[in-house]
Amino acid sequence: MSKRIRVLFYLKKPKNYTYGPVPIYLRITVAGKRAEVSTGRECEPKRWISSSGRSSGTKETVISLNAYLDTLQAKAYEAHRLLLEAGESITAESLKLRFIGKEEEVRTLVKQLEEHNRRMEALIGLEFSPGTLKGYKTSLSHSKGFIKWKYGAGDIDLRKVDNSFVTDYDFYLKSVCKCSTNSVAKYIKHLKKVVRTCLTHGWIEKDPFLHYKAKVKQVERAFLSEEELYRIARKEFVTERLSQVRDIFLFSCFTGLAYIDVQKLKLSDVRKGVDGEQWVFKHRQKTDTPSRIPLLPSALVILDRYRESPQCLHKGQLLPVLSNQKMNAYLKEIADVCGITKPITFHTARHTFATTVTLLNGVPMESVSKMLGHTSIKTTQHYAKVLDIKVSRDMNSIRCKFKP
Repeated sequence: MSKRIRVLFYLKKPKNYTYGPVPIYLRITVAGKRAEVSTGRECEPKRWISSSGRSSGTKETVISLNAYLDTLQAKAYEAHRLLLEAGESITAESLKLRFIGKEEEVRTLVKQLEEHNRRMEALIGLEFSPGTLKGYKTSLSHSKGFIKWKYGAGDIDLRKVDNSFVTDYDFYLKSVCKCSTNSVAKYIKHLKKVVRTCLTHGWIEKDPFLHYKAKVKQVERAFLSEEELYRIARKEFVTERLSQVRDIFLFSCFTGLAYIDVQKLKLSDVRKGVDGEQWVFKHRQKTDTPSRIPLLPSALVILDRYRESPQCLHKGQLLPVLSNQKMNAYLKEIADVCGITKPITFHTARHTFATTVTLLNGVPMESVSKMLGHTSIKTTQHYAKVLDIKVSRDMNSIRCKFKP
């Protein structure tokens, strides 16, 4: 698409200028963005006419200078014509590069995605977790597969990333990769983050996500009922390993701490709170947001049980936490032994804390959100949507007032 351009010449006075000739610069403007290049000539400010961008006078040197500037102006418009014929993107920078005889650097999508992941990898442990990087690596793999599927190439020019690219990528993830609705939304979000950075740098002119809206399905999070929680707590296990996994899982049920936060829990994270009782003071690994959680008696009993554990003393941990994979495998066995049919993972404990332990017992949403370390209370509100038991309790309190 043709774009209107503006070409003008102006004097660029150096710092601490006092007198004498001043360098003449050529400025190219496209869509409000500018690019400048030196003409290699100079002019006395008193002889310069700003409105025409030329020098005044009839001397041969002045006529020669103005003719030279006319030639440069014609060259700039010729560069514009050549870009139009080639069907290339017309920006102030691309015109400048064509004008001075240089090829514009071609930036490609896969290279930008790879660069993003390299930077993220360098910040693992500082700003990002390994799990976050793993998700972006999967996104990169899907992006490469899509480009191969749609374009038969290994990479594409960033300027080809438009709304059609995004909607086709959405279709590819759903149809070819068989991704769930929420997984598609996540991978699109990863792409959007990198593309927005490219927009900021001016490498893409129009936001390809402008008329795109990702669909997200609300997932009902599994949690244990009060009866199921007590069933696990009272069960006598034959092996010590199952007993330990059960205890650590229950500790998470009573604190809401995620697996990685329980694994890294240290003695220094437990100290007296404002009420003089023992609290957990810890920043969440996932979001780096602070969590302040008063420890319930059941949680304190579990901590005390492993105070002298050789594994804990050796690693500086408060609990003998196994790998997440092993914990989940043992939890399936625990669920089977306890007659619990719903799928249980370690993260189920966090959901159980948010629902059965706190919200169902009248703890305000704001307090639950703060203990969970949520960055937005909207995240906490998802738990409240599934609490039909609480709705029943709340309505029972007024049932007698509206008897016929």
